[in-house]
Amino acid sequence: MRILVIADEESKYLWDYFTPDKLDGIDLIISCGDLRAEYLEFLVTMGRVPVLYVPGNHDSRYEKRPPEGCELLDGKVYKYKDLRILGFGGSMRYGIGPYMYTEKEMLKRIKKSRRSIVRNGGFDLLVTHSPARGYGDLEDIPHKGFECFNRLLEKCRPKYMLHGHVHATYGSRFKRVLRHPSGTTIINCYDKYILDIEPGGETTFSRKELFRQLYPKI
Repeated sequence: MRILVIADEESKYLWDYFTPDKLDGIDLIISCGDLRAEYLEFLVTMGRVPVLYVPGNHDSRYEKRPPEGCELLDGKVYKYKDLRILGFGGSMRYGIGPYMYTEKEMLKRIKKSRRSIVRNGGFDLLVTHSPARGYGDLEDIPHKGFECFNRLLEKCRPKYMLHGHVHATYGSRFKRVLRHPSGTTIINCYDKYILDIEPGGETTFSRKELFRQLYPKI
């Protein structure tokens, strides 16, 4: 399966200089946030494949006008064919906005998703706007990652974590691909990234095993 993952800035390659062949072979499009609704709507129309998204910290306009024809991933497991995808939008709280959270608030959101995770036997992709703490984040509060994402990776061991928020233009601190101790490959999908997923190797738990992992503490 070939997945186009986008985040943070509208790609000129896909927007200003678009030609239909640029989406040839793409099976799924995922947005990690901070992109205009019009951009996602353009891609879902031209690509004729599902577009899934989580909101970024700058996507407050989604509250009044969400991207039409696209599927919100926030806080639930979404199944596309055999692929299980869990999403959490937003960043660390540094001001006022609907998609900013403290560490405690993000942990509470994860806890609310446990039933969906258990029901699906885990998930293969974790899609977020912000990175996990210590894996591609920065030291300033707006770009600091969430520690609770690390615990979620350790408990559920998905194949990939896809995020945005930290731009390549921020300099040498930008890391495109990192390896987490859980075995998860973490990818910063700023601008655009093509992810090819081969079938097999997914981590699937029994409901009993997942329940024991995620309750009462995560």
